[in-house]
Amino acid sequence: MEPKAAEIEILLNGEPYRLPPGACVGDLLETLELAGRRVAIELNEEVLPRSEHASHPLQPGDRVEVVRAIGGG
Repeated sequence: MEPKAAEIEILLNGEPYRLPPGACVGDLLETLELAGRRVAIELNEEVLPRSEHASHPLQPGDRVEVVRAIGGG
């Protein structure tokens, strides 16, 4: 039997968060039930373009800030 690959740990909005190896930003958003929603992603202090959310890989120790857009009037 093959051993299970270790999870990676990132900082999500300042808190430790674990994901499976090979996870990308899109996987994180799905896990958080934010896929398809209006969010901004800051990865290691740089804004990640929305076009890269689905495919940008996450690495252990990445610092991710997720900001949701809230409408109002």
